[in-house]
Amino acid sequence: MQPHPNVQAVQRALDDAGARNGSGEASLVRLLPEAVHTAAAAAEALGVAVGAIANSLVFDADDAPLLVLTSGAHRVDTAGLAATLGVTHLRRATPEFVKRHTGQVIGGVAPAGHPAPLRTVVDTALAGYDEVWAAGGVPRAVFPTTYAELLRITAGTPAEVA
Repeated sequence: MQPHPNVQAVQRALDDAGARNGSGEASLVRLLPEAVHTAAAAAEALGVAVGAIANSLVFDADDAPLLVLTSGAHRVDTAGLAATLGVTHLRRATPEFVKRHTGQVIGGVAPAGHPAPLRTVVDTALAGYDEVWAAGGVPRAVFPTTYAELLRITAGTPAEVA
């Protein structure tokens, strides 16, 4: 069975970037038996700490998409992040906004594989883990990587987001 086109796009983006996991091997998208819609569910399915899950959250930042890769251990302080980024209005994006800018649905938004690059912020809390797991384009797809790799493959900005 052929993987979903979003999974293929994410794997292509990872391959093109030479993305690596915590062991220095190529990052490969893995399909879980079931969809994981929360960081807790993903952590349980993978047998890792919830903080090692890199949640991909898309925000509407003054009408432009902003991807925030945050540790599953906490929530984004939108007011604080808006002030840090110099954004007037920072709010959770609608499902339609997310799909339009990422080509992916909420629950499966990956850090890569979008139609165009997104401004990205990477939570510094993820640096505390040797390996982190991110969504792979659909709700049951994930891939292993590292904090440094997330910064590199997304051209992201490190920030405290909680």
